Amino acid sequence: MIVAYLRLSVALALLLACTAEAQRSTPYYPGPGEDWERRTPEQVGMDAARLDSAVAFALANESAAPRDLELAHYQTFGREPFGEAVGPFAERGEPAGIIIRRGYIVAEWGDPRRVDMTFSVTKSFLSTVVGLAVDRGMIRGVHDPVDPYVGPVFVLPPEGGGRHAGGLGENRPLRLFDTDRERRITWDHLLRQTSDWEGTLWGKPDWADRPLQDPREWLTRERAEPGAVFEYNDVRVNLLALAALNVWRRPLPQVLRDHVMDPIGASATWRWTGYDNSWVLMDGLAVQSVSGGGHWGGGMFISARDMARFGLLALRRGRWGDRQVLSEAWVRMALTPTPAQPNYGFMNWYLNTDRERLPSAPATAFVHLGNGTNAIYVDPQNDLVVVARWIANPALDGLVQRVIAAVHR
Repeated sequence: MIVAYLRLSVALALLLACTAEAQRSTPYYPGPGEDWERRTPEQVGMDAARLDSAVAFALANESAAPRDLELAHYQTFGREPFGEAVGPFAERGEPAGIIIRRGYIVAEWGDPRRVDMTFSVTKSFLSTVVGLAVDRGMIRGVHDPVDPYVGPVFVLPPEGGGRHAGGLGENRPLRLFDTDRERRITWDHLLRQTSDWEGTLWGKPDWADRPLQDPREWLTRERAEPGAVFEYNDVRVNLLALAALNVWRRPLPQVLRDHVMDPIGASATWRWTGYDNSWVLMDGLAVQSVSGGGHWGGGMFISARDMARFGLLALRRGRWGDRQVLSEAWVRMALTPTPAQPNYGFMNWYLNTDRERLPSAPATAFVHLGNGTNAIYVDPQNDLVVVARWIANPALDGLVQRVIAAVHR
């Protein structure tokens, strides 16, 4: 009897140990909305005092730019040629952020539920929508030329506008890839910002974004072969958004909602907008072509919590629970260095392979980055996601350094 009891006790102890180990090895995913478990720093192998120091550092290093983001625009990008705002701006909130370890919330600051502009972090959502199309075979591959996927674009006049006798030729459709060089532009070139596409979209010439110092070169410089030169350019980013709209034939915010944001349990508060003049005719309906950032207004308006969900999706290689939301193959491609700019993958996956941007972070870490600064830091080595909003750009590495210093197992 005693032997049997001992055997039963040993078996029960082994079962409990195996169950505990299985729970530790099974990644945690939050439920929808507010269903997101918190853990103390100690429960996830972090030092509470050091974590508090990281949060205090983020709060002490707020961006010096005006909280009125339209005013901030006209102090910076609005001074460029054709720099007028054509999309919505909003006044931002105080610095905010969230730290995730092993999928659990361990720290928050500011108002992580407040919806604010996220500027070029929008580009990561845009490239994800393209990835969804590739995963579904709607785009055969990223090295396909874009031109065959994009028909004539019929731009709708602004509200209250219309045809008039003096507007002969104004209502002709846009043909986006008119030259032999442009017809060689692939999805990969647009995703990596190496297309050097030439043209005007939504009233913004490509050369007007971060223009060359010598105005004589704005219209005369020799164009590079697609893929040869990296140039960060929001006109060409918006070209990718319009091309993706032609593939999906429905508003991209609906695509993102149905295939990414709802599956990962994001709130219903985020918004993705375009410009006042970026409405096109698609299958008989007026559809707004969204922007890939807030350069001239618009882009993604989203909370820190929803940004953190997207970061956790990236950390888990496109998987959410038992569902592969975005293929692991796509995530691998997004994290592949661009030959012309090795610290850049697909937009806006900034790589840390050279450890120049974030010297305190591992080379395997990456960050979705936008003006503000808005950042979703993803660290597979330390199982971390850190969202920081409205932190001074030079302070981002200091925040990352302090968060990593808090990790002890």
